[in-house]
Amino acid sequence: MGTNRLLFEQLSKLGGQKTVIVGVGNTFKGDDAIGPLICERLAGKVSADLIDAGTVPENYIQPIIVKAPQNLLIIDAIDFGASPGTINIFKPEQLNSMIISTHVLSPRVFVDIIRQNIRVNVYFVGIQPVQTTFGQPLSTQVSHAAKWLVDTLGEIFATSR
Repeated sequence: MGTNRLLFEQLSKLGGQKTVIVGVGNTFKGDDAIGPLICERLAGKVSADLIDAGTVPENYIQPIIVKAPQNLLIIDAIDFGASPGTINIFKPEQLNSMIISTHVLSPRVFVDIIRQNIRVNVYFVGIQPVQTTFGQPLSTQVSHAAKWLVDTLGEIFATSR
């Protein structure tokens, strides 16, 4: 649980700041569905802007630039060699060929294009997938990670009631 506490502390620093949360992933490919799923579960519950970018985050570059957030939080299944369901936060500079993304446009290029237009802090929230096979459901481990992340982001970016 120490890791979750550290993640919570890192994410909680974003509370109260203009943030866009982008969910990336393919809802038909098992654990790769994590980004869109989290956006769906957060809808109406958070003050942050949500973008379900699916498998084409490049289509949302201009809307992100127009929103001009202080922070951009990109949620995706990322194979970084950890135990299944592990959540980690990466800065764009940490993304390299050792981290496997399942998407056409490199996450680094996506961020570089946005940063050429606006000043924004970018964080990749990567969840270690079990499998990303077409037609498979979300794994139990990634489902647990999703619940924790939804609860955490819901608390940090709670809407005023």
